[in-house]
Amino acid sequence: MRRATKIKILIPLVALMFFGAYAWHKHVQKENTITGYLGNRVLDEISGIAASGVNEDIYYVHNDSGDTSRFFAIKPNGKLISTIFFKGDKKEPQGVADCEDIAVGPGPDSTKNYVYIGDIGDNSVDRKYITLYRFAEQTSWADKNSIHNAMPVPVHFKYPDGPKDAETLMIDPLEKLIYIVSKRRDSVKVYTSPLIYKRDDTLILTKRATLFFPGYKPFKWITAGDISKDGTQVLLKSYEKVYYWQRKPNEHVWQTLLRKPRLLPYTMEKQGEGIGFTPDGKGYYCVSEGVFTPVYYYNLPGK
Repeated sequence: MRRATKIKILIPLVALMFFGAYAWHKHVQKENTITGYLGNRVLDEISGIAASGVNEDIYYVHNDSGDTSRFFAIKPNGKLISTIFFKGDKKEPQGVADCEDIAVGPGPDSTKNYVYIGDIGDNSVDRKYITLYRFAEQTSWADKNSIHNAMPVPVHFKYPDGPKDAETLMIDPLEKLIYIVSKRRDSVKVYTSPLIYKRDDTLILTKRATLFFPGYKPFKWITAGDISKDGTQVLLKSYEKVYYWQRKPNEHVWQTLLRKPRLLPYTMEKQGEGIGFTPDGKGYYCVSEGVFTPVYYYNLPGK
């Protein structure tokens, strides 16, 4: 093929690729919005986000390893509203070892909403047990510039196949199940346990599924997840991608996760380890570790 002919073909192709990339960039921009920035230095290692079940426009976040036993109520613009302290494990110097995710859902009293914090991180993969803390949610947690002390109901878990590092905690409101998804290795594992338990129980998680996500470690590691308030949608995220599933009627969430996911828009963050649905299930928020990092909101396509 002559040089002149090649040039005539290449120029339109390059232009097409350029405009295609530009269009995709504008599409992603349209799908996400920076609603604000985490506006307080104490919010420096945020590793989870979940929408309040009783307070409008309030989201709960928490720091991971190194922080004490507490979590925070914030606005979507990142403004710190209140701090909620709780008494953790006496065996841990800070009360907690490594809280990695947070969720909101039902519990033992059907008239209340509950916040669940998963002290489930285990970088060394040597913890004898992990701990989940449950709190009855309070409307007073939305009071500005307030500090609260909450009484948790802790439960301890062991894996049936040895310790795991995990950063994903989800609550299935339909089947009343706790979901934990491991983080590392080439494939990750999905575990469940009943949502109703007794204080300080030590329970063995049930292994439900093994999931493989393509990509390179550590970027493919699963760092967060959420189930929508109505139980019909599921999100998992890695450091570079957001995976989405629409749950079918009478389907277990772990069965949902075995189907091929849909990739959703995501702007790669500094160290993105938090994702949570909005209460209406029409969008989701992402947050990252770091001081004054952005709070991203994404519309769910088609919602």
